[in-house]
Amino acid sequence: MSESLVVCDVDEALVEKLKAFRFRKATNNAAIIMKIDKEKQLVVLEEEYEDITVDDLRDELPERQPRYPLLYPAGTFLVYSYQLHHDDGRVSYPLCFIFSSPCDCKPEQQMMYAGSKNKLVKTLNLTKVFEVRTTEELTEEWLKEKLGLFS
Repeated sequence: MSESLVVCDVDEALVEKLKAFRFRKATNNAAIIMKIDKEKQLVVLEEEYEDITVDDLRDELPERQPRYPLLYPAGTFLVYSYQLHHDDGRVSYPLCFIFSSPCDCKPEQQMMYAGSKNKLVKTLNLTKVFEVRTTEELTEEWLKEKLGLFS
């Protein structure tokens, strides 16, 4: 691994929150949005959402609301519990990790998020890992297509 690549740790409180999120009993769509606290070099909780659609979730991503003071979009880590209806009538709730990395994000931020992504996925034992470069990519159709690869 390159020495210039910054890999951030994951806040312990966030790890515990995500473990509880994985085993939640609710049957609605829900999401946890995370970001990197650049000063602490730590992945931290930004927002939690209950009963949120893919479209509403897309509106919360940084291309619409930049999170850094210089108005550059930043990357985002997102864990989404999605209510998936299968053709055979079953309903499942896959836990999806979605990494948003806008094309016009500062290179330093892109490296920090990309370097930390693998550590976060490994720490949380996530298997359904997807990436979007623009918020327009994140649609319900796109998510169903991606999840279909696991069926």
